[in-house]
Amino acid sequence: MTSPTQTSSPQDKTDAKTAVATATARLKAAHLRITQPRLTILAAMFRRSQPESIETIHEALGKSGCDLVTVYRCMAVFEEIGIVRRTYFHNGTALYSLRLDDAPHYHIVSKANNSVNELDPATALELNAALVAVEDKLRALGFTNVSHIAEFFGTAPIASRSGISDPSSANSQ
Repeated sequence: MTSPTQTSSPQDKTDAKTAVATATARLKAAHLRITQPRLTILAAMFRRSQPESIETIHEALGKSGCDLVTVYRCMAVFEEIGIVRRTYFHNGTALYSLRLDDAPHYHIVSKANNSVNELDPATALELNAALVAVEDKLRALGFTNVSHIAEFFGTAPIASRSGISDPSSANSQ
């Protein structure tokens, strides 16, 4: 159920280039400019292993980054075109993560330490199928622009809180 920590291996550099290329292609497809602040923010987001708040992303940019307002504006654009996904802490804080694939991603947020873990892919697919069925029923009732946000909040088992990894997390992203 946990996201793997990213390292700085040569493979990751290739992955980072591919991720940024995918994101820039989506920006171009949406007829948006490829600006240095957008590239810097995308690169910073790729290095994050968990969803982060806008403030945390801004801090990660360092002095060579851009101002906080630019980060907010870029995140709004990125979310609109589908290259980032917004999640929430149980206290309402918005978190953002880079999402360049079409696979559904859902999270569980620990109430004890605010860690964010992704549900495993099989569970995410099952949950998404149920949510899409509900969306279809709502559309049949005449609703338009239907979408959903599903987040789970709980206290992790003692083994997870003590740093012992969950054996079922081996297949998670």
